Parts: sequence; C-alpha cells; structure tokens
Amino acid sequence: MKTKPKLSFWQIWNMSFGFLGIQFGFALQNANVSRIFETLGAKIDDIPILWIAAPVTGLIIQPIIGHLSDKTWGKLGRRRPFFLAGAILASIALFIMPNSPTLWIAAGMLWIMDASINVSMEPFRAFVGDMLPSQQRTAGFAMQSFFIGTGAVVASALPWVLTNWFDIANTAPEGEIPLSVKLSFYIGAIIFISAVVITVIKTKEYSPEELKEFETDTLISDSQIISEENSFNISKSYKIGLIFLFIGLILSAIFSRMEIEKELYILSFGLVAFGLLEIESAYIQKRGRNTGFTSVFNDLNNMPLTMKQLAIVQFFSWFALFAMWIYTTSAVTTHIYGTSDTTSELYNKGADWVGVGFGVYNGFAAIFAFLLIVLAKYTSRKITHSISLAVGGISLVSIFFISNPDMLLIPFVGIGLAWASILAMPYAILTGALPSNKMGTYMGIFNFFIVIPQILAASILGFLVKRFFADEAIYALILGGISMFIAAFSVIFVKDEN
Repeated sequence: MKTKPKLSFWQIWNMSFGFLGIQFGFALQNANVSRIFETLGAKIDDIPILWIAAPVTGLIIQPIIGHLSDKTWGKLGRRRPFFLAGAILASIALFIMPNSPTLWIAAGMLWIMDASINVSMEPFRAFVGDMLPSQQRTAGFAMQSFFIGTGAVVASALPWVLTNWFDIANTAPEGEIPLSVKLSFYIGAIIFISAVVITVIKTKEYSPEELKEFETDTLISDSQIISEENSFNISKSYKIGLIFLFIGLILSAIFSRMEIEKELYILSFGLVAFGLLEIESAYIQKRGRNTGFTSVFNDLNNMPLTMKQLAIVQFFSWFALFAMWIYTTSAVTTHIYGTSDTTSELYNKGADWVGVGFGVYNGFAAIFAFLLIVLAKYTSRKITHSISLAVGGISLVSIFFISNPDMLLIPFVGIGLAWASILAMPYAILTGALPSNKMGTYMGIFNFFIVIPQILAASILGFLVKRFFADEAIYALILGGISMFIAAFSVIFVKDEN
C-alpha cells in the first residue's frame, strides 16, 4: 500500500489556479446582479425571489456533477473535463448577462450562469481530496481561498476602477446597465476561461487505479464505506419522505389561507418536492434498481457524523452570507447614502462603493487564508473557524451603526476573515471523514447545506423585510450577523476526524 505523495507549493498553486477565474465570475454575480435587477425594474422585496435561481441550481447541479465526476475517466482525467465545460458555458453567460433587455431575461441568465459556475466549481473541492494527502488538505483549501479572495477583489471593484481610473460611465438611462458594469462582465469572462485552462493544462490527475493503491483510500474505504445494498433502509426512507411531504403540504395550506407573500411557497413546495423525491428513490430501489439518482439519496441518508455536524454550521454561515449578498447594496444605498433612486449618481456611487467593500473582504480573505493555517496549527481547525465566524457576525451587525461610507470598509475586513475560514475549514475537516471513491458525490451533497439556507433566505427575507422592517434592508444584515453567531457556536460540537 502506498500513501499519496506530498505536492510542492507550485503544484498546489497550479491545481487551485482555476478558482481565480471561477471566483471572478462568482464575485461579479454577487456584487452586481442585484444592481442589474433593480435597474431593470425589480422592487426591493422582489430581489430575493429573483436570486432563487442561484441556490436552486446549485442544489440540483452539484450532486449530479459530483456523482458523474466520481465515475468519469477520460483523456482529460476525472475532474478536469467538468472544469473546462463549466468555464466555457459560464464565460458565454457572463458576456450575455449585462445585456439583458428585460428583468425576466436577466433572471434566466442568472440561472444559466450559476449552473455553469457550479459545473466548474464542484469538482474543484473534490480535486483537493483526490490529489493531496491528509496533512496538506488544509493548505490546499487555503490556496483555493487565496485565489477566491484574489479573484473577487479585482472582480468586485472593477466597476469602481473602470469609472474612477479610466473615466468609464457608471450611469445610464433608466432601464439600461452602465457601461462600467458591462465591461466588467466581459473582462470577467476572459479571465474565467483563461484561469481554468491553466489548471487543466498544468495539472495531472491520479488515475482510478493509482487512487486505489493509496493507503489512505484503502483505510477510509474499509472503515467508513457502508454498502448501499445493506445500509439503505427503504422503510425509513419512505417515512422521511412522507414526513417532509406532510409538512410541506400543511405549510402550503397555511400560507394559502393567510394570503401572504408568494416567496414563502418556495419553502413549502421545496419540502414537498424533497419528500416526493425521497419516496421515489425508495420506490425505485424496492423494485431492485440502483441508479445515480438513488445513489445520491443513499449517500445523503448515510452521511458521516462529521458531515451532519458541519451541516448545521454551514446552514447558519451561508444564510448570513446570502443575506449579505442580496441586501448589502440596498442597505448601504438607503441607510448610509440615503437614496433608493437607481438612476441617481448618488445611488450608483453607493453601489460602486459596495463593490469596493466586497473587494476588501475578498482581498483580506486572500491574506487571512494563510494566516488560518498557522492559527489552526496552534489551536485547532474548529477553534479557528469559530473565532472567524464570530468576527464575521460582529462585522455584519456593526454596519447598522455606520454613517460614514469610508468606515464601511472596516467591517468588511472582519467579514473577510469569516469568508476565508468558510471557504477552507469546513472542507478541510470534512475530507478526513469521506470515502475517496465518493468524494465528488459527498462534496455535492455537502452543497445542500449551502444552498438550502440560501433558498430559505430567498423565501423569508423579503417577507421579513417588508412585514417587520418597513423595507429597511439594513435589518437583513443584522439577521445575517445573528445567524453567523449561531454558526460560530455550533462549530464547537463538530467532530474533527484528523
């Protein structure tokens, strides 16, 4: 039996470089899509429902791509075909998105763009588990965090840079996207495809036969893989499906009687859909058939304990992040700049400054990525993650007390620490608890606990902001801060296999 050899710094650099492009596209989406929606006529309480495309796409795409990449081997390897295909599609979408003539087309392009980004992004997480021995995985995910931060710094600040350094217009007639935003998306498309191609060319993957020879893979397989045929309890799966179906139907009935916002039906219909899928999976297996669809549900029902514990942490962490991504532009322009007029110079100045703030948190995330390795070495990964999340929670809440736009950059530094840790520590902890032959599938399933809180946020935040906070978006950021505190506390109870 062999162990995986340690890779050099530059080998880890090359295998992670594609994330520079992925995050370039992701950051342009996060910093500018709400702005595009508002410019095309979206109301403040409509924005969350328009954003629902992103998490729903991830929920569907990532486990499928993870499962397929586990089973794939060809001339380009196991994960690299998916890197490249996603990059090509996402780059095309980035060119089209800022030219959307209507709101519904922009929402559709967000769906396509996010699906394409997910195709590239999901296998990159499993790539670290494939290529690196256990003692280098924290460094591998930290390197990804570095490129995520670096790419997002430039991408988030691009509209501001183009306007203030190159005198590109950041305003446009009503219903039109400013030229600075359009050019930013075009530049992002070129960088996205270029960075991923570098990783595809510069990195060689281990073949399935080589992976089987490694001692780590053998030990994990022997100790943790539970046979699907013996472990999957069909009766239990039926019960789980029926419970979710019942709860979803009851909530739908309650919502219809209360005549409340349509966004809440996303939550109830989602529960119904999951219940039906769980029942369908059990029914297929009862008839003696096993498919990729049933395999994903089997693995979901047999998650390792560490993954279940991390799911709670991820849920509250990403609820906070999604609240920030959806509402920071509206919160800052109204609470600090005092305007909601998307055609005004003041609004666009505030929106550009949000882009700079997003660039700041991503820039410091790139710096903090390597600091986290040192902190984890002298404490633990759990303590490091808990501290980082607590700082992020304090930072989100503090935005409420800021009136000077320049001071806004301070909380974004703290958010950068939380973001760096969210991108690295949960995955470094998780990979030690996963069987290597299902690394991609489980990474895709782990994404459920990223996108489910985002779907929940898109379902209820608009309702809460409208009904309880008088359309004051700043309170959504406070809710995000509270959610981050809960995540920080939950980390304490996670079992770290390493």
